[in-house]
Amino acid sequence: MRRGTLGVQIGSRHTLKDWNLGWTAVSIGFPEAKTYEQDIPGADGALDLTEAMTLGDVKYKKRPLSMEFEVEDKDFYKWSVVISRIANYLAGQRMKIIFDNDPYFYYLGRLAIDVEKTEKSESKLVLSGEVEPYKYERYSSLEEWVWDDFNFEMGIIREYKDIKINGSYKLLIPGLRKRIVPVIECSRSMQVRNMGKIYNLSAGKNKVFDIWLGEGTNTLEFIGTGTVSVEYRGGSL
Repeated sequence: MRRGTLGVQIGSRHTLKDWNLGWTAVSIGFPEAKTYEQDIPGADGALDLTEAMTLGDVKYKKRPLSMEFEVEDKDFYKWSVVISRIANYLAGQRMKIIFDNDPYFYYLGRLAIDVEKTEKSESKLVLSGEVEPYKYERYSSLEEWVWDDFNFEMGIIREYKDIKINGSYKLLIPGLRKRIVPVIECSRSMQVRNMGKIYNLSAGKNKVFDIWLGEGTNTLEFIGTGTVSVEYRGGSL
């Protein structure tokens, strides 16, 4: 078996740095859409209500994730120690999962040791589980980000913190596939225009559930005086 040179950050542990495990194979399934159909008596097929039930936005089930690693030492005692240490760490925990070859995003879910595929004779350890259908940007628009994790092909530098508003200000937000209701924090009450409609914002944190940021360019126009911070974290399939 070829020893892997890339690892995975799972919560606060890195498989290569902390456990000396580099992955040799990774399988990330594509999420299945949640569909809603209604049989119509006397008609062919069924009426597809998927978009109607979700306001035009298709929802997805969780996606399967599996990672295979080579365990360096075949000694039974050391093997047992490694397996026990990882099992105790992972058991029942919901964690962020960040691959070395895709550090701009993280998956979110629960993993466990796949006992059916893990084999001591082949020095093979398999971690598997289910994660949310979307992978998320590692840093939100309000968090500090670092160049080492930046994806120059599809990464977006988001700086939506403490924006000064004096009259009006248009904020353009490039959105990813997942539709998000942003959290808008204002230093004082003001208004925001989105898709031709104006909404009132109070001082403090606001969630306007009629404002959805989707794929493509989203425009929020703030009207008033003060500072605004918009919290947004994109999600991609």
